[in-house]
Amino acid sequence: MQAGFSIELGSDDEALEFPWSADNGPRYYDLKRQPGLLVHIEEATRFPELKEFLTAVNASTSMVETAKCDAWFSDQINPEEEIFGAPCKFGSYVDLVLSDEPSRYSFPEHEKLARRLTELLKHVPEIPASTEFLVRRCYYHESSGEETREGFYITFYLFGYGDDGRQARQRWGIALKLVENAVRQISGNNQNT
Repeated sequence: MQAGFSIELGSDDEALEFPWSADNGPRYYDLKRQPGLLVHIEEATRFPELKEFLTAVNASTSMVETAKCDAWFSDQINPEEEIFGAPCKFGSYVDLVLSDEPSRYSFPEHEKLARRLTELLKHVPEIPASTEFLVRRCYYHESSGEETREGFYITFYLFGYGDDGRQARQRWGIALKLVENAVRQISGNNQNT
């Protein structure tokens, strides 16, 4: 699997409001503390692989929790993706927030996590998939709702490539399981230190 990470902290780069909600639409659900709310995540209902991933990374033993996600099929292959020799891909993104609140404001903690995930995934079996972890700015709304603190989060994009939609999704599912295992391994190591 091809894996990498980058830093996106420019004024024009994506940022996250946390928690978030769209007017009369999707919103943030605290799956870490209320796993039963997973039934409200449309993408988890449509894609069992994503549901399994969200369940695992929001577990009490995980050092992260999820804020947002989406999954989709595409036949738009970028020039850098041509190395996979496939006409289509199945992709997703998941926004990850560190569960330890003080760590949410630490750039070094986010960079370390993105780097460690990338290193682990570079050693998995070779499959036609790619992932990238992006450290981005997050605006955390304090529980009082009045104050906002600037911190960080990680968006990870994942793509599986194939000759058709079924094969691309299958490879994406395998790669998603590999990312899940990497998060579990790092979380386990964190608990032991």
